[in-house]
Amino acid sequence: MSVPFSGTAGDQHSRTHSRTSPGFLERLGETMGGMMVGVGLFFLSFYVLFTNEGRAIQTAASLDEGLSQVLSLHPDMYIDPQNNNRLVHLSAPLRTAQPLYDPNYKVAVQAVKLKRNVEMYQWVEYQDSRDYKEGGETKTETTYTYNTEWKSELISSRHFDQEIGHINPTAMAVESVTVVAPEVGVGHFFLSKGLIDQINNFQKLHLGGLPFTDPFLTVYEDYFYHSSNPRRPEVGDVRVSFSYAGLSGEGSFPGPAQTVSVVAMQKEKKLVPFKTRSGDTLEILYLEELSAEEVFAKEHQVNDMKTWALRAGGWFLMFLGISLTTRIIYTLVDWVPVLRELVSVGLKVFAVCVSCCFSLLTIAAGWLFYRPLLAGLIVALSLVPIFIARSRAGHKKHQ
Repeated sequence: MSVPFSGTAGDQHSRTHSRTSPGFLERLGETMGGMMVGVGLFFLSFYVLFTNEGRAIQTAASLDEGLSQVLSLHPDMYIDPQNNNRLVHLSAPLRTAQPLYDPNYKVAVQAVKLKRNVEMYQWVEYQDSRDYKEGGETKTETTYTYNTEWKSELISSRHFDQEIGHINPTAMAVESVTVVAPEVGVGHFFLSKGLIDQINNFQKLHLGGLPFTDPFLTVYEDYFYHSSNPRRPEVGDVRVSFSYAGLSGEGSFPGPAQTVSVVAMQKEKKLVPFKTRSGDTLEILYLEELSAEEVFAKEHQVNDMKTWALRAGGWFLMFLGISLTTRIIYTLVDWVPVLRELVSVGLKVFAVCVSCCFSLLTIAAGWLFYRPLLAGLIVALSLVPIFIARSRAGHKKHQ
């Protein structure tokens, strides 16, 4: 593991631990344990791949259904009771009743969310280990490096290899907190909690635009410092920064109100989740001005990306499961150097081929009911490696 460095340079020391090299039976036992894990991962991959195809198809159908029913509203249009329980689209600036306020630091921002970020200057321990063999034993040399850095979470120094000289405080004088506006409006509507949760475009608040006269705090580079000298902090010093998401005021600081695009169900004065016949829930918010067609096009892109990510994840789970399951073959021959390398390469190729074949077959099974023609093409593609292997084997046998 590489040792990252930031903050003040600390110190380091090393320790070496020795252990006898594991015997054949011990290695075999470890391999058997890996085989059990591999079998579990192998079957889990089938579940991930199969359910992912059903999820992708259901989501795509729900988006198509939503696009066919959505009604676009003008932001200045008053609420029409006839649109209750209908899926609507609206693009308008965010609106909140009053600014969010932090009484400790006299910070006020008219936004949907205001986050106080607290960091403490603390000791951080990094470990870098290397294994080597010497005198029939396997030795591990671990190098411990200590740096002082700003960290947002408390780091316990009790678990350091060398606590003396690297003691951290056990608590922070100030807590991190996020304040959310009780009511958030778009046009003449109010947003549901699910829509508000999607407003997370946090930006750091520049403190230069705020009046501040507290003699017990120092403002430096957009931080409030609980320190006499921010440029030379000591362990235990605290600094505080603020960030905001979803500007919702008409004033000039720190900027104009954020325009958002929402697709949800109108329920009197509120925009709430919409349940599709396909079984999904539509409750969409984008932090930009988009038409209804553009919103659903982006959602289709998100669905495609998620589908391919889960396909890749399912294939990797299957590859890893096959690799762990067949590891016992490598353990049986690892005492022969040349044979060991050949077997290692062969097992990896085998795992790649088998995982590709079974992944494609599982994906085809997921699509079989909905798109049988495409499923047949995927099945044919998955059988290509098997036909190639059999044809080569028959050719070698003939020779």
